Amino acid sequence: MKNKEDLVSVIIPTYNRALKCKEAVASVLLQTHGNVEVIVVDDESNDNTKEIIYGMDDRVKFISQRHAGVSAARNAGLEVATGDYIAFLDSDDAWLPWKLEAQLSVLRAFPEAVMVWTDMTAVDNSGTTLHESYLKQMYGGYQYFDRGKHFETSRSVFDVWDGCPDMYSTRKCYFGNIFSWMFMGNLVHTSTVLLRRECQKKVGLFDLRLINSGEDYDFHFRTCRVGKVAYLDVPSIRYQVGAADQLTEKKYMVWIARNNLITLNKMLSVAENEIHLPRHMIRQHLAWSYAWVGLMEFGENHVKIVRSNLARSLRFSPFQVRVVLYLLLSFLPAGTVEVLRKARNIIRRIGSR
Repeated sequence: MKNKEDLVSVIIPTYNRALKCKEAVASVLLQTHGNVEVIVVDDESNDNTKEIIYGMDDRVKFISQRHAGVSAARNAGLEVATGDYIAFLDSDDAWLPWKLEAQLSVLRAFPEAVMVWTDMTAVDNSGTTLHESYLKQMYGGYQYFDRGKHFETSRSVFDVWDGCPDMYSTRKCYFGNIFSWMFMGNLVHTSTVLLRRECQKKVGLFDLRLINSGEDYDFHFRTCRVGKVAYLDVPSIRYQVGAADQLTEKKYMVWIARNNLITLNKMLSVAENEIHLPRHMIRQHLAWSYAWVGLMEFGENHVKIVRSNLARSLRFSPFQVRVVLYLLLSFLPAGTVEVLRKARNIIRRIGSR
């Protein structure tokens, strides 16, 4: 009989991805650690998601909600979860069979760790591997973060996980407080996470105000504030890239920039004294973040927002030629700016031939 205390609640939000969602659910049901409850939260799909998912297994719960987005779906799953551990899985991703086994082993080896996450393998829509190790490529925060320097300690993967495949014999598991470094950018991919239920209760729910993107960064930032965390340097999921409905698509970049800045300012307002980074790093990152929003809004023709954010960026770091130029452009008549934008695009296309 399985130990009830090892029950893992796996929350899968989905919208119009019936077949992909079935693959995601199957990857959970095939885990070597089988004591799971799978909570699929359907965000008012208009395909046959319910018919395909409902009844797959006694361990699968199916919840429907009015179309409200991924944060609301995850929160709905958290409200009904009964496990002592929480995991998230996006409906177009899939876990490797030993993911939960490995992560539970890590949490036993590091009882102070409130969360563990892993690397991931990037695949295309056909399942072909594009990048065996994709986490550092996807998240810009890793340009500042050095696992060997910024975690407190590390151990061999073999030391913490008996079932580790031989191919990962040289990999490590890291542990420590990385809250300050999360200020420089997200380091955690949601579908790779396993966290203790008591930790999630302290963190709370996903922020419904962060629509279209960024809710994951905010949640993981808050998680890292609650306590020390662990990172297993092994890819435990197959992450699909390039799909048209992904929130990392170009059309969502303005939302990513906006919500990144909201998260930074929110954390500064409640925990500025807990962020132990050199002052110049904080100022430079804020300058970059305000500039990012300003430049993204420039493409949306939101002139007042452009000017406000670019001006704030320059207050943190005055010597930014590109930011100054775009700020000056924002004062030109709208028609002139549009002509310049088209000319820039034409020049780029010619230059690429």
